[in-house]
Amino acid sequence: MNKKKGFDLQAVSRQLDEQPAEGIPPLERWNPEFCGDIDMRIARNGTWYYMGTPIGRQAMVDLFSRVLWKEGDRYFLKTPVEKVGIEVEDAPFLMVACQVQQGGQGRELVFTSSNGDRVVAGEEHPLRVEIDPASGEPSPYIRVRFGMDGLISRPVFYQLVELAELEQTEQGEQLVVESCGHRFSLGRIDDNGPAG
Repeated sequence: MNKKKGFDLQAVSRQLDEQPAEGIPPLERWNPEFCGDIDMRIARNGTWYYMGTPIGRQAMVDLFSRVLWKEGDRYFLKTPVEKVGIEVEDAPFLMVACQVQQGGQGRELVFTSSNGDRVVAGEEHPLRVEIDPASGEPSPYIRVRFGMDGLISRPVFYQLVELAELEQTEQGEQLVVESCGHRFSLGRIDDNGPAG
C-alpha cells in the first residue's frame, strides 16, 4: 500500500461504522500497514484537531477514540486496512466524571471519559499522580486500555482529594484513595508536614 498523501476523515469514518457499535474493536488482532502521519492532534484538554481545526462532530471523535492505539511512545488510529500516526499532547483520554459505588471488593471509583469510556480504578486500571518538577502541579492519570492513559480533569481530581484519607508512609503523610481493594496515593500533603 502506498503512503497516502491525504487523509479522508469521511472514508475512515465509514470503515469504522462497519465495526460493531458497542465496545472496542479487536485492535490487537489488526495488523495493517503504516500509512504515515496525519495532521491530527489531541490537546491536553481532550479536544481533537484535524489540520489545526477542532473536530466539531462528537460522534466522529468518539468513533476515532475507539481505534486509538499506542506503540512505544507513539499514537495511531488503527483500522483493519491502515494505521496512521497522530500527535497526543499529554494523554489521549480526558476523564470528566467519577462515581463512587459499592462492589464485591468494597468501594469502586468509576471514571468516565469525555468519549464515554467507563473504567473502574483497580489492578487493571491503576491511578497515578505525576508532579510537574517546574510548577509543582499534580497531573493525575488512570490507565484506560492498550497502555494508554486518561488525564483526570481538575474537578474530578478535587473530588478524589475529598474522598482520600491521610496515611502515614515511609515517604511521609500522603492522601490515599481506595478502589476495588487497591490503594492509590494522590501525593504527599506537604514536605513541611500538616499545618497547625
